[in-house]
Parts: sequence; C-alpha cells; structure tokens
Amino acid sequence: MAVPNDTAWSVPERLSRLKDLSYNLWWSWHPDARALFKEIDRALWVGLNYNPVHLLQQSQKRLEVLAQDPKFLARYDAVVRQFDRYLGMEETWFAKAHPEFAGKAVAYFSAEFGLHNSLRTYSGGLGILAGDHCKTASDLGVPLVGVGFMYPQGYVQQRIGVDGWQQNVYEPINWHLSPTRPVVNGSGEPFVLDFTLGSWSLKVAVWEVALGRVKIFLMDTNVEGNSPSDREISSRLYVGDRSMRLRQELILGIGGIRLLRALKIPAAVYHANEGHSAFLYLELLREAVAAGKGAPEAFKSVAESTVFTTHTPVEAGHDVFDEHAVAEYFKDYWKDLGLSRDEFLDLGRSPGQSGWNMTALALKLAGQRNGVSRRHGAVSRRMWAKLWPNKSEEDVPIAYVTNGVHLATWLEQDMAKLYTKHLGADWWQSQDEEGLWQLIEAVPDEELWSVHQKAKDALFSFLRIRLRARWRRGHAEPSQLLAQGSLLSPETLTIGFARRFAGYKRASLLLRDVERLKALLLNPHRPVQIIFAGKAHPDDDPGKSIIQQIYQLAKDPSTAGRIAFVEDYDMQLARYLVHGCDLWLNNPVPPLEACGTSGQKAAVNGVPNLSVLDGWWEEGFNGANGWGISVPGGRPAGADWDAADAAEIYEALEKKIVPLYYDRSLDRVPHGWVKVMKESIRSAAPKFCGNRMVKEYVDRFYAPLPAKTPAPAGS
Repeated sequence: MAVPNDTAWSVPERLSRLKDLSYNLWWSWHPDARALFKEIDRALWVGLNYNPVHLLQQSQKRLEVLAQDPKFLARYDAVVRQFDRYLGMEETWFAKAHPEFAGKAVAYFSAEFGLHNSLRTYSGGLGILAGDHCKTASDLGVPLVGVGFMYPQGYVQQRIGVDGWQQNVYEPINWHLSPTRPVVNGSGEPFVLDFTLGSWSLKVAVWEVALGRVKIFLMDTNVEGNSPSDREISSRLYVGDRSMRLRQELILGIGGIRLLRALKIPAAVYHANEGHSAFLYLELLREAVAAGKGAPEAFKSVAESTVFTTHTPVEAGHDVFDEHAVAEYFKDYWKDLGLSRDEFLDLGRSPGQSGWNMTALALKLAGQRNGVSRRHGAVSRRMWAKLWPNKSEEDVPIAYVTNGVHLATWLEQDMAKLYTKHLGADWWQSQDEEGLWQLIEAVPDEELWSVHQKAKDALFSFLRIRLRARWRRGHAEPSQLLAQGSLLSPETLTIGFARRFAGYKRASLLLRDVERLKALLLNPHRPVQIIFAGKAHPDDDPGKSIIQQIYQLAKDPSTAGRIAFVEDYDMQLARYLVHGCDLWLNNPVPPLEACGTSGQKAAVNGVPNLSVLDGWWEEGFNGANGWGISVPGGRPAGADWDAADAAEIYEALEKKIVPLYYDRSLDRVPHGWVKVMKESIRSAAPKFCGNRMVKEYVDRFYAPLPAKTPAPAGS
C-alpha cells in the first residue's frame, strides 16, 4: 500500500483521475495517454522531461481551464476508460495459460530498471531489458513484482566539454516530483524496513513505482537515523567504491527478500537479473534451514524456486568481492545455514580465481540458469564449465532465452498505426506469431517509406531542439553545436551507433581508415552521415578517450558536419534514434555482445542492421534483412582482427548499402531498400518481441513448480 506524494497539490475534481494516470507508467506506452498529458502544456511537458507528476503540479491554472473544455474532457474520459479496462482485465494470457499459478507471484530482482527517462534508475542495456521484461509481464498479466534501488542521484548524466572529454554530472532527484510514491504501513506512516546483518544494522525506506499491473519496489537508505555512510549506499547506481558496492548488493539481495516478507507478497519464484542480487539465494537458504529443513533439502528447495539470468560474457565483468569483507558480514550467518566458514565461502568461489564471485554464487544455488542469446548461452557454458568439472561443456546446465523488446515502448507511433492498419487492430495480442507478420509484405512501399521519413524528420527536429536549448542556456560553444549534429541532413543516409562506450564495443572501428570514411561522408551524390551516442562509465577513462576521439573528428571541418556525437544518451534519445536512423551499426568484439537489444528496437521499426554476427543478430540475420559482419562468433583473435572487420564494413557500405539506399525510382522511393526494411520487420518483430521472451520465461522457468532442477554445480 502506498500513500500519494500529492498532499500539497490537487487537480480539479472533474479531472481527478489524472493523478492515478500520472503515477502509473502505463501512460508511457499508450499513445492516447501520452497525448493527453502533452495537450495540457506541450512546451512544459517537454521541458519537464515528459514527467506527468511534475507537469500536473506546474499546471494548476491550466487544469482549471481544461476542466471546462468538452473536447479535452472527452479525450480524458476515453483514456480513463482505457486505463481501467487494462487494469481490470481478468482474461489475460497468463491467467488463461497458467491458472495453476493463481495467488502466486514472481519476484524479479535487478540492480537497475529502465522504466522511463523521468526515472533515472538505469544506466544501459541491463536496466532497459528489466524495464521491458516488467512492462511485458504487465501486458501479459504475469503477477510479477520488481525489487531494486531508488538511487537519489541516479546514474551519471553526461556533458561533453569543448575538448570532447566526458564530464560526469550528478543531480539529486526530487522524488516528490516523480511518478513514484512512498510505501506506507498500516498506520499510514512511511514504511521502513529494519535491516540487520551480523553487527550491521540500518533502516531502509521503500518507494513504489506502478507499471501497469506490475509494481516495482525500490529501496532507499537515505533515511534519518542511518550513519552518513549508510545513507550514501543507495545514492548512485554502480558506485565505484567496492565496500559500498558490497553493501548495496547485500541490501538488494537479502534486504529484498525481507522486504517481500514484510509486505506479505506471496512470491513463489525468485528471478535474479544478473549477479548483483545473488545474495537473495543465501537468504532463501537461511529461511529454508530455519523452517527445519536439512542442508540437502534446503538447497533443493532454493533451486526449485529460483531463476538466474547472466548478461556478462567476460569474467572481468562479474562482481567479485574480497572474501574477508564478505565473511565479516556473514560471520554469524553461516551458522544459521548449518555450514562451516569454509563451506560458506566456497559457495562464492570460482576455480582459478580468488575472491567471492557473485555470479558463481548464483550459478551454484539457482535452479534455472540462462544466458540472453544462443551465442551467449554457449559462451556462458564455456566460461562456467569449471563449476561442473564432471560434465562436458555442452551439458553444462546454462540454457538461453534470447532477449526481446517491449514493442509498445519502442515502436514509433506512426509505425504502430501502420501495423494496426495492415495487420489488424488486435495485432498487439498476436505480436509473437510469425504468420501475422507476413502481411507486412503487402504494405505499399511508398507508405512505409513515408512513415520512416517522418520519423527521420522528427529525429533531426529533436536534435535541433536539444541544441537550441543548450545554446540558450549558454552551455555550448559554436563548435559543440557542429559536433552534436547541427549540420545533419534528413536527405542523407544516416547511420546510428548508440550504446555504452566500453572498449570492446569498438565505437571507433569505423574511424580506422579516416580517408576511406571521408570518401563515404563527402560523396557529393551519395553522402553518408553518422550519429554516435553513449556514455562511458564514470571511471572508464579509456572509454572517455574513445568519445573524445569521435568528438574531435565531429568538430573537424574536413568531415563537413557529417559526424555527430550527441551527449547524454537516455531512453528518450534512444527512441528517436531507433525510429529515425536509416541503418543501425553494431560492431563489438565477438563473442562479447551478450545480446544487443538496441538492434532489435531498430529492426522492428524498419531500420536494417549492419552488425557483427554475435548476440541476437547471429540468430536474426537471414541474408535479406540487413548485413552481417565477420563470421558467426567472430574471427580468431589476432592483430589484424579489427582491420579485417573494418574493411568488411567499408566494403559493405561502398558496394551494397549506399548504392541500394540511393537507388530511387521516379516516385523517389528506394524500393530495394524498402524491401530490406520490410524483411527486417517481418523477421525480427515476432522472434524478438517482449511477448515471446516473457512467455518463454513463464513456460520454461516460472510456471513449472516445483522446478525440474538441473544438476547442482560440482556434480
């Protein structure tokens, strides 16, 4: 139960349901609801980062006027009816497919949740995937609850200096202006969880985010009475300090389980999205022992109710903590598990590595384990085969569920209308049926091309608005306006490259042969332009150096403004990019791309991919829906690896992609290109949508209880 953050403001009685709408992010993937808020005050809506709670608080006089406007009231009533129908629907897919699960819940733990750009509780792909998973669960009626952290300072905001160096900016968030509410106790007071582990104790406040039918509970240690250091635990996502990071993960895992118990949420399945929350398995084990189960039975009961998803294809990317630091917190805890100190510490050990490994802990205790693409499943089995020394690599019990994207969040609005027109009004319910998408072939080329061109115009308009706002605030030099896209043209073939700037992503691969690149950019008849976006981790100077290299080239007059680096990549910018770019480029070092969902978002919007054959694209590429780089799984490592992949990209652009894009008929429609767009949609939408992904998790992992548990690690 949550108490509203709205005691100091109100809306006219006739529009009272606007508060309900503003506090449920359902509105964010329903166009009529978004349009309703936009109509209140479009300029303010944009200026407040599309935050309806803040908008309503700033629009009191305007709402009084709208409460007397018959046209607005009609639209308002229609949206409220749509909202109530959604929440009240009983015949959901899940209810019909799994009636035996009634009264149970799935607890989904994640260090980050990418729900909307007005909530900075995410950094990148892991969080966006978690948000899409939860939104899809809501649509399908899966009784899921999320558990995570509030992060009063969120993740880093990115500013690029004149020299091209990333500046890390943190701004405290006023949660009373955001679509989140504090959870309260039976007396109506803010609920506080008393968390104790050994000699360490603190208080944890809890906030609730409504996501359609799904609730996300976010923990916050910035509570009066906690020590200054404990108040800082939840301040930022992915803090660099290892002791602080350990405390975050102790609270996320162990505190998260205790929170569910305190709120009396009947969780039957516990799903850890990456290893940050792996301590939850220990708390479940402790509960099982406390209930009177012996060690073998307790381990079995934990396995029968748990799922672990790993996203990281390199060992260096997994959280490892000092054993002595972990033992200090658990020195009384392992006795409750009936284990010795060494037996306990062995749960977090990985052969050949020192320290307590969170992924090893999760793999040893969870009953179901999976990677996030077919290739990543194989990479994970190879990486973690050492935990099952008596099994062959192919028999290591790590499966895969390839990620998918929440179509209602990521589809461009006019593209969604196009699908409704040609696929039928109920296509949303059948989005994972491949036969449905065969109808895309019948869409007139000029109609699809027109919708894409409109999305492309919207992208460039969005970039100009951002640049103009920064210029007005005095936050930019003229050269920075150039570097961030002021000279981009909607008539030019536009390549998008947007993702986290880590070394293995190879963001600068296309810059390897600058003269060859310039020949593409400056072709007077068939020019190319590239939009880069993405953040480096706040402590990743090599990643920042890659950004600086690209930024300096974007400022260089010799590239004629045809390279842009757009700062502060977030969900809003991501939507415009996957809608409006013509081609999506992804060229990490294989096989280090666990999945790569940004390419899926582009593909379902009719934006073809030019990508290495890794992650989802190895499964998705069929020879007609885009272009593949390298060979499946990557080339053998060597000094010429990058050069060979770069040469393949240049050649694909020069000989295939650019000529096809500019091959226009008398109606100025590139029919050959549109054919690739259609195949991109037809092949990607049903296989890589959120509905397919979540149904797979439900049917394979959530619903079959007790689980058919794979062999435990070490057997």
